[in-house]
Amino acid sequence: MAPDSDGPTLVPRTPTRRRFLTAGVTGAVALGLGGLLTACGSSGESGGTGGRGTRPGGGSSPDQKSVKQGGDDYATVIEKMTGFGTDTAPGVYPRTVKHAMGETVIPAKPTRVVVLDTGELDNVVSLGIQPVGVVHTDASKSLPPYLKDKAGNPAAVGTINSLNLEAIAALKPDLILGSQLRAQDQYAQLSKIAPTVFSLRPGYPWKQNFLLNASPFGLEAEAKAQLDAYRAAAAAIGTELGDKRPTITPLRFMPGRTRLYAELSFIGTILTDVPLPQPKIEQVKELAVEVSPEQIDKADADWIVYGVYGSPGSTSQDAVLGGALWKTLGAVKSGQARPVSDETWFLGLGVTAANAVLADLKGFVAPGS
Repeated sequence: MAPDSDGPTLVPRTPTRRRFLTAGVTGAVALGLGGLLTACGSSGESGGTGGRGTRPGGGSSPDQKSVKQGGDDYATVIEKMTGFGTDTAPGVYPRTVKHAMGETVIPAKPTRVVVLDTGELDNVVSLGIQPVGVVHTDASKSLPPYLKDKAGNPAAVGTINSLNLEAIAALKPDLILGSQLRAQDQYAQLSKIAPTVFSLRPGYPWKQNFLLNASPFGLEAEAKAQLDAYRAAAAAIGTELGDKRPTITPLRFMPGRTRLYAELSFIGTILTDVPLPQPKIEQVKELAVEVSPEQIDKADADWIVYGVYGSPGSTSQDAVLGGALWKTLGAVKSGQARPVSDETWFLGLGVTAANAVLADLKGFVAPGS
């Protein structure tokens, strides 16, 4: 997938505006809103594989604005979602849902849902809904383990970056959930298949996306209750820690890049909700800061949690973890550099994944509480 929206590959493009971080990091880029860039690179949270020209089933058009990894458009995505959803009472149909591509009429409560990203998958499964169709990431052609027992047996309809429209149509869905960031070019075709509701982007606005995805079903109250429970669990960890708040670096190894996830990422929002601080280099309104293996010392914190997208052999993970510089980091010396599940920490993009991350964090920083 490219996944909040963090994909491993970026198709060359000409940005309307570029913003580079200069905190001693070369090539630090992060993904933002404003057009199409399939994130989480082609592999995860709002960052992605956007590009010039269209690709079969996914990608950006020449006339679309470039998607930045950060900057004003990204930072204001939640504000731009104001008014998304519906004011129709639960159980009342037809209902009209306002979303990133306009308004969509939902004639009856959906029962056959196709989801086009990991966040949408987490969202519907969290609401007790088993989708009939799902896309996979480029790194895995199976359901994420943390959802597998609850997601049923949905048919594969391509990957996040390459939708199979024929397979989607064959399932006769009555609702399609996705995002403008990933599939804007296919929206018109998808809308001819079934009512289609798009968020602006995956990743950072995951809480707002959950409420939006709940609105076609009239389950906004259920979604809100789950978010409230998540916030309470996050705050409880913070209360347990008191003034002892260790710094956390979320580190991710991806093909061709190594990222330190920042404030405007899925994991960044979770750390903020506890709250747990991040090192200064990550305290930026961006998705992520990219570093080279020679700059891995910039990841140092009280705790380093690291995931890998796809096969470790296609990334710099083994070279970094086996290198001399890694062994000098304080978190490594203290035994506080730990591997975590990429499927939850970086690709989950929903409340069930967020709760799994909280459980991991509690085990790390507040064991026994």
